[in-house]
Parts: sequence; structure tokens; C-alpha cells
Amino acid sequence: MTQRTMLNNGIRVLSEDVPGCHSVSLGVWVNNGSRHEPVALNGISHFVEHMLFKGTDRRTAQSVAREVDSVGGLLNGFTSREFSCYFVKILAEKLPMAVDLLGDMICHSRFSPDDIEKERRVILQEIAMIEDSPEDLIHDQFTHAFWSGHTLGMPVIGTRDTVGDVDRQQLLAFMEARYVGQNLCVVAAGCVDHEQLVRLVEACFDDRPVSGVKQDDVTPVVARKVEVTRRELEQAQVCLGVEGLPQNHPDRYATYLLNTILGGNMSSRLFQKVREELGLAYSVYSYHHNHSDSGAFIIYAGVAAEEAPLVTRTILDEMTRMRHAMVTPDELQSAKDFLKGSMLLSMESTDNRMTRLAKNELFLRDLGTSLEESRDMIDAVTAESVQSLAARLFVNQTLNIQVAGRVDPEDFPDSDMLLG
Repeated sequence: MTQRTMLNNGIRVLSEDVPGCHSVSLGVWVNNGSRHEPVALNGISHFVEHMLFKGTDRRTAQSVAREVDSVGGLLNGFTSREFSCYFVKILAEKLPMAVDLLGDMICHSRFSPDDIEKERRVILQEIAMIEDSPEDLIHDQFTHAFWSGHTLGMPVIGTRDTVGDVDRQQLLAFMEARYVGQNLCVVAAGCVDHEQLVRLVEACFDDRPVSGVKQDDVTPVVARKVEVTRRELEQAQVCLGVEGLPQNHPDRYATYLLNTILGGNMSSRLFQKVREELGLAYSVYSYHHNHSDSGAFIIYAGVAAEEAPLVTRTILDEMTRMRHAMVTPDELQSAKDFLKGSMLLSMESTDNRMTRLAKNELFLRDLGTSLEESRDMIDAVTAESVQSLAARLFVNQTLNIQVAGRVDPEDFPDSDMLLG
């Protein structure tokens, strides 16, 4: 059973009671991410996330971690392009402690100058770690090119310059303007009593103001781009994609199936063609990255440098085939069974239930569709609708290709890097 309550200061409290559970997954979701940052402060949302684990007026950084560890729980957080999240998984009887801890972190973190400098160094090392990972780096490179000129294209973690320049007053001012009631959702799934949760949140988050700075999200415009970067890597990194669909689009279930059939699992066309039949890549896959107002359908492969042109052309050919021919009944049914099975298996985790409930609220503005309704929507997708969607999405006008490695740009002529 799912329930929803809005507090007087605008905070939304959502819960799903899952019979038979002994634990509860609790998350505080903030409707703020890297796309909402000024360019000069790129990475500040991620910096704030780090600082909230560094101690409060009542807790040191060590006691924040120890309080959850001592009862066998899990505490973590993450920042994305559109939201940040702080979550705890803990025994249900410890829910009051979990709410108090997250409330204390969000409402009373100290942001001490010494901790800011320590965490600045940690984040700079995190940037270095990404730079040492070719697969991570090519995805960041693709995102920057794909959303060129828009804040969606900025790295979530920020850059060395922006992370190096941000100061305490900017961190505090940014948090004060964004961590407000209208941007906060407190979500729990598992063994949870909704009325108790509401009372706990009211007590621990009562000092959050209702509103702060207005966030005007401008929908990005995507244009075609082909870029080949010479870099000394053991493998060539290939990342390409086209404009996709936003989170709440009515055709999103057709997108899930399109992705599954093209490159979403080991039975997919790309995996079978590029890896199994041609033996050209260990890792090849596709995914659909959707935002509140836009999306990207992305394909990745790591290959030998001399095979990068062939693999890129093979991917484009498979995308073209999906544009012009319907998938087979067996492919469609297999993809439907895969999606429904994955969805049902994921619901055995209270973490996934909590995340699903939060994203439904953030992107769909309601408690979302039930599992039964989701299964029905998957089953309702036809081969014709998958082909129609591929024909709409897989177009040269938004096709972006990024290749990095010991490759020759002349092997990737713009006139050949096209969908048919």
C-alpha cells in the first residue's frame, strides 16, 4: 500500500508498506542536480552532497557513519543531473534514528572550513579516477557534446577549476536556496507505518523553508556531431546516440523494449552481432537515459582501435535495420518477458521500491503506475510501435558519435557515419 502526505512546508512524504519485511529503505530526495547549477558553480550539488556526511552540530563525521554501522544498516548518497538522494537501509525498529540522522545531516550540517578543504581534495581525486577510466570518460565526453551549450552537458562531479574555486559561502547559499520544502521528498519502503513516518519527518525537518530560488529548466536542443579524439588507450572507445524521450512520455514502454532488443541484454542484436558473431568487443550495450523534459538513446562499445570503424558502422547498420523492419514476434515476446521479469525481481528489494516511488513522484507527479499496470503497458506494445519509434528516434539530425583512442579521424568520414 502506498500513501502520500504533503507537510505544511511543502515536503512530500511517501511510503509503501511491504508485508513480510523486517527492514525499511528511507531516502531524502532533493529536486536539484547538476543541470540546475550556474556554469561557474558546476559540481556544487555534488560537493554539497559530500559535505552533508562530514558532521553536524550534534554528530561528528565518524558518529554519522558509526550510528548506522552499529545496527548493521547502510548509509549513502548520490547526485545526478536532476536530483540528489541521501538514503538509509535499516531495521524497521530503527526508523526514528534514521529519520533523525538524515534530518540532522540536511538541516544542521556544519560545513567547517577544514572539512571543505579535505573534501575538495577527495573530489579532485574522484575526478582523476574518472579520467583514468576510459569508459567513464567517453560517456562524459559524449554527454558534453550531445547536450552542448546546455547544463545537462556539464559533468555531475564538476571540473578541476569549478571544484577548486567554490567556497564555503557559495556552498551554504546554494544549499539554502535549493534544499527547501518544495524540492524535498522523503520516501520509505518496507516495514513502515505512514503516520509514524509523517510525524517523524515533521519533527526533524520542520525548519526547512517552503521555497527558495526558482529553477527554470530550459529544454535542450540536440544537433548532429561526429568527433574523433586521438588518445593513447589500449582500446578504442565508441559512444554514439540519438535524442530519446523524457521520463513521462507515453511511448516510454516502447522505448524500454526497443532498447532491450537492440542492446539491453545478452540476447540483444548488438551483443549477438558484435560480440558473439564477429568477436569484436567484450563490452557492447545500449541504454536509454531519460530526463524530465528530454532523453538520449546511447550505445557503447570498447574495441580494438583498428576495428573501431567497422564496429561503428555495424552499430549504425543495426539501428537502420530497426528503423525499416519490424522486430520478430519471438524477439518482442522475449524482450517483454525480460522486462517484466526484471521489474518483478527488482521489487524484492526495498531499495528499488523506494527509488521507484520517488521517481514516480519526481517525474510523474503522482504515486505512479502499479506493477500490474506496468506489465499491461509492456504487453500492449506492438512490433509496429517499436518500429515506428525507431524510425522517429534513429535519425541523422540528432546522431552524435564520439570515438577516442589510437584511431585516425579519416577512418570516420562524416559522409559514412550515417543512418540509412
